[in-house]
Amino acid sequence: MFFVYILYSKGKDLFYIGITQDIESRMYKHLSNHRGFTSKAKDWVLVYKELCNTKSEALQREKVIKGWKSRIMIEKLINSVNNLHGN
Repeated sequence: MFFVYILYSKGKDLFYIGITQDIESRMYKHLSNHRGFTSKAKDWVLVYKELCNTKSEALQREKVIKGWKSRIMIEKLINSVNNLHGN
């Protein structure tokens, strides 16, 4: 199983979209000292996750979300799930 996930940095006011099999260890890496896009902030919060059956499915879904290039669409996706769970 794989997850498509979205992180949010309040300090940078940015979203990050990725895939992983292990969200907990991936979050640790995003918040640790490393090189890459997420190294620019240390306040990343998981705001969305979606379970996929295969890596291929997760990569395809990630590509779709990234392809939106729209903050509004990403926020709608996050809010739709939060509203379902009463958050």
